[in-house]
Amino acid sequence: MEQSDKKPLPPLLSSLLGNLKQYSLGIAGAAVALLLGISSFFTTELGYTYVVQDTLFGSIRVYTEPGVHFKVPMFSNVYTYNQAMTLNFGNQENGEVIRATRQLTDVEVQFADTYTASIPATFRFKLSADPDKIIAMHREFRSYDNLIDSLLIKNAKNVTVVTATQYTGEEFFQGGLNKFKVQLEDQLQFGLYQTERRQVEVEQTDLAAVSSENDDADRLERKVQLVWKNIILQDKSGQAMRLANPLDSYGIQVRQVTIGRPFPEKRLDELLVKKKDLVAKRITAIQAQETARAEAKTAQLEKEIEKARAIQDAQRAKELAIISKQKEVEMERQQAELEQVRKEKEQAVAVLEKETQLEVATAERDIQKANAEAATYAAKAIREKGLAEAEVAKAHLLAKQAAKDIYMAEIQRDIADVMYPALKETQIKMPEYYVGDGSATPVNSLDVFTSLGAMDQLKKNMTGAPAN
Repeated sequence: MEQSDKKPLPPLLSSLLGNLKQYSLGIAGAAVALLLGISSFFTTELGYTYVVQDTLFGSIRVYTEPGVHFKVPMFSNVYTYNQAMTLNFGNQENGEVIRATRQLTDVEVQFADTYTASIPATFRFKLSADPDKIIAMHREFRSYDNLIDSLLIKNAKNVTVVTATQYTGEEFFQGGLNKFKVQLEDQLQFGLYQTERRQVEVEQTDLAAVSSENDDADRLERKVQLVWKNIILQDKSGQAMRLANPLDSYGIQVRQVTIGRPFPEKRLDELLVKKKDLVAKRITAIQAQETARAEAKTAQLEKEIEKARAIQDAQRAKELAIISKQKEVEMERQQAELEQVRKEKEQAVAVLEKETQLEVATAERDIQKANAEAATYAAKAIREKGLAEAEVAKAHLLAKQAAKDIYMAEIQRDIADVMYPALKETQIKMPEYYVGDGSATPVNSLDVFTSLGAMDQLKKNMTGAPAN
């Protein structure tokens, strides 16, 4: 009866409704296809690491560079990790929270002497670029927040607390902060030191007690105190022995560690304040004593200066007198030396003159000796020459004696050459014979005449007189 109450729709309306249903299905299908197409791709940005887990095929992919990548719709999950992250324990920068920075409270530490303190610190980490290490990290922690909470925060706190046990409170707050920071960063990066709890002597430096009888009140006094500390164990090569570093498995690097101003607990702060006040009081007392001692020393120095000046003046006068006497002695000595030099010079000149005269006499003697020797040699030469000429004459004479007839003939020829021209026109009458000097041999008149005439002619020729 209910069906009979319904009225059938008009054909036109029924057709429109059918077309509308088809269009709706088409639009829905297109929307679903567009949605599936859009969800099949995702983009990656710079500074982030993306882990894509495909549940359909059971694969895991890692992307560290910007780009557009494919994923299976509805079967792929994309996990995002910051490549660099900062843990800020109490270090607020103008109250602003920096992106990729997790704000935390200060790290509470306890030192070896049971004092505690709050240390604000900032740790900056960087993820590895190795896909295998990223996948191992993702398998272990499954999300970025879990990585921060379960690994980085706990490890940073643990290393900070353990490092603090290697110091005493006073040691930390009295100059040990920089060394603490270096060791903290080293242990975060390479692993905790292996330590052993021992009771050791800690040397503390303090000022000596101030006393009016103590002239060295500003000297330092060293005190030894026994405390329990964690001592770093070393291997045979002297290097620190280390525990396994949980960051090494995932390639996470420690890029920076900064320490803010630490806050000691109330008892430690009061101890440090009292010690600082005590030191200030001692310094004030020491300064007062030093001022009094300095004034006393100044007065004493002034008297010593006056005394020294008087001594210097007397010494200077004494030295001047000595210098004056020394000058007089020196002048007299120089005068005596000049006189001595003058005498020596005169003696040297006289010696030179005598030597010159001796040299002149010696030279004259040598000249005379040379002349005598020359005359001797000349006489010898003349004698030798005369002997030679005599020998030559003797040789000539001997030659003439050897050829007497020839020599006499030559003489007769020479006489005839002179006499006959002179007797050419001369007539002389003489006896036929001429008796000479009584010798037995008679001389021919011709012989006599020719001989006398020849002699006379020779004399005329020699004197230049005219002939008879």
